[in-house]
Amino acid sequence: MGDPRRRVPRTDSLLADPRLAQAERELGRALVKSVISQAQQRARAGEIEPEQVAEHAIAALPTTAAGLRPVLNATGVVVHTNLGRAPLSRAALEAVVAAGGSTDVEFDLETGRRARRGRGALAALAEAVPAAGGVHVVNNNAAALLLTALALAPGKEIVLSRGELVEIGDGFRIPELLAATGSRLREVGTTNRTGARDYAEAIGPDTGFVLKVHPSNFQVTGFTSAAGVEELTGLGVPLVVDIGSGLLAPHPALPDEPDAATVLAAGANLVTASGDKLLGGPQAGLLLGEASLIERLRRHPTARALRVDKLTLAALEATLRGPAPPVAQALAADPVRLRERAERLAAQLPGAQAVDCVSAVGGGGAPGVELPSAAVSLPEASALPLRTGDPPVVGRLERGRCLLDLRTVDPADDEVLLAAVRRCSS
Repeated sequence: MGDPRRRVPRTDSLLADPRLAQAERELGRALVKSVISQAQQRARAGEIEPEQVAEHAIAALPTTAAGLRPVLNATGVVVHTNLGRAPLSRAALEAVVAAGGSTDVEFDLETGRRARRGRGALAALAEAVPAAGGVHVVNNNAAALLLTALALAPGKEIVLSRGELVEIGDGFRIPELLAATGSRLREVGTTNRTGARDYAEAIGPDTGFVLKVHPSNFQVTGFTSAAGVEELTGLGVPLVVDIGSGLLAPHPALPDEPDAATVLAAGANLVTASGDKLLGGPQAGLLLGEASLIERLRRHPTARALRVDKLTLAALEATLRGPAPPVAQALAADPVRLRERAERLAAQLPGAQAVDCVSAVGGGGAPGVELPSAAVSLPEASALPLRTGDPPVVGRLERGRCLLDLRTVDPADDEVLLAAVRRCSS
């Protein structure tokens, strides 16, 4: 009877605790029981007292039923792929919540009849790029390329420069994606130099379209040349340009990054891009170009399998119509203000220093572009407790220090960041 394990409260009695009962209603019975079981096991192992099981279970409860945890991105990588790429704006988040229930995504409330799916998001995208005669949205940029190949080059050739046979994250290779559609790749030029004549000489009756792919995650320097969009118009086949990062118009901080408006004005028939990179919206594949080509893509049977859901459409429209999303704000951040924030925060933390540093665009966009920034520098040993804290804070290790780069931290989160560092230092 003296065994403390006998005092561990039963699951049903713990579930009767009003706090855990409320959590069960919000998070689901299975999840709450799992957290309770872990606390009970800790008590049986002697790590906590049996009387503390309820408190430890309550402290361990997640904020949502999903396993994903909100993270403070202090890495200085504006579009961090492993942290979910573009963080959504508040307007986009509110739009997602509003679209979570029944919504008029494909319904005309005035006529009571079926309407064009996602017409609000499509109209916003068309307004953002007036040079596009038509627009369409699929679930990511790979899907946009897949649909383009299936609709425009079934059993035909796609002419592509050898220097643009790119591989992006997680071993994904564009040539393999295109080959999977049944199209044949016609490689032209060399890895470092491909001219307009190389493309022109490859065009024939079996050509479906010419494809230019922006090498967004690497640079080729030295003895190089590449045919511009203007040089590849008038070849008698559609010119498709994958700009990758989702920049819709020129950006002063990214002068070498292609944008949809400029590429279309230069003569491209179709542009593909990502919605969750430099646009700063949800994961989506954007297709912009000639109305007739867009209609062919939209009517292709595969388009149904690649379409986006109502939540994505809502977030995309809010991103396009609403205030500047976090990605745009981070790109435009003033280094002087960043330094002031770093000095203010560092002054409140023992052993911390304000340092100048360099941020990156990330997300496979603008390789080589350096963004002047400022960070709070902490001992390297701070990195692990910060990552495993609540909320998790992810910085970067540089020269034996843990840097919290403020370019990617919303100023509204400065106090949250300060509290997180204090907790891991105590």
